[in-house]
Amino acid sequence: MFFDSALDDTNALSVIDPVLRDIAGWGAEVRRAGMAAADALAEIDRDDRPRAVVAGGPNGRLFRAVLEPICPVPFVAWPHTGLPGWAGPLDLVIVVCPGGVGEEELSAVAEARRRGCALLVAAPVDSPVYDAAQGRGTTFVPAGSLDPTAVAVPVLGALHRMGLGPETDAPAVADALDDVAERCGPGVPSDRNPAKELALVLADANPVVWGGSVLAARAARRVADALRSASGRPVVAGDDDQIVPLLQAAPEPDVFADPFEDGATAARPTLVILDDGAEESSGGPARARLEAAAEQGSVRVQQVRAVDGPGIGRFAALLATGRFAAAYLALGLGRPA
Repeated sequence: MFFDSALDDTNALSVIDPVLRDIAGWGAEVRRAGMAAADALAEIDRDDRPRAVVAGGPNGRLFRAVLEPICPVPFVAWPHTGLPGWAGPLDLVIVVCPGGVGEEELSAVAEARRRGCALLVAAPVDSPVYDAAQGRGTTFVPAGSLDPTAVAVPVLGALHRMGLGPETDAPAVADALDDVAERCGPGVPSDRNPAKELALVLADANPVVWGGSVLAARAARRVADALRSASGRPVVAGDDDQIVPLLQAAPEPDVFADPFEDGATAARPTLVILDDGAEESSGGPARARLEAAAEQGSVRVQQVRAVDGPGIGRFAALLATGRFAAAYLALGLGRPA
């Protein structure tokens, strides 16, 4: 059973206050990371273009999602130990380690130094990763936050200065996150709060989350993880080829079922579309297929939009909205947020 009233009840909301404060503070984390890196970014000049860029460690896939469509050289995310066998002196290796200690990050840095690769490293000053990266050919960005996405913003700014990525402005990303916090905060009523609205829509549903662009698809996977943890239900994120069959196979809705009887109805899917303003998310063929399949299967469709600001800002705004919604969903279901 889902307790709708809890989403606008001050006492009930106090239970998840630490979680909500953490999400609302994401913009401040981005600002701190940007300020910590400002001096280092100002000293970066566009140098010779590398043969390829390798993002090592567990945070590489986010950089691939931002850079792969526009990077003028081949880009590889390498979430494994070490580096690809072909990486060498002509290549740039990116390593982001907000905590300054990480086995995969240290392995990537050590291997890059051994092979003579150029390095772009973000980590706390005087940390093990910082110490391991020191040397000629290393560009160091001080990590001003423990949040990987926040630290990724100034690293993307560094890559832009190197001529390898889009312009990324930390204040603009922080503003996008602050806007989500303002619109999705606990004091905003459910009828005007996108995150509470999404939680209400998903109260008795199995979410199916789709993002059309590369960044929106990555946000979809992380939102699905948050919703799965919040609800304890199966939550799917994937591309249209994976999701369309699920929508077409949705059980017929039973208009006579009593929602208060245990086991009266099986949870049906609800399609959650994350729209970051990219053509693929806003109106491409994949989205048309999904919406047609949802209509055929009488599946509800709920859209979450974040179409202003830089790409990483839209990604973060979609993810923040999903995190808020997951917290409210857990509260309504009486589960830990």
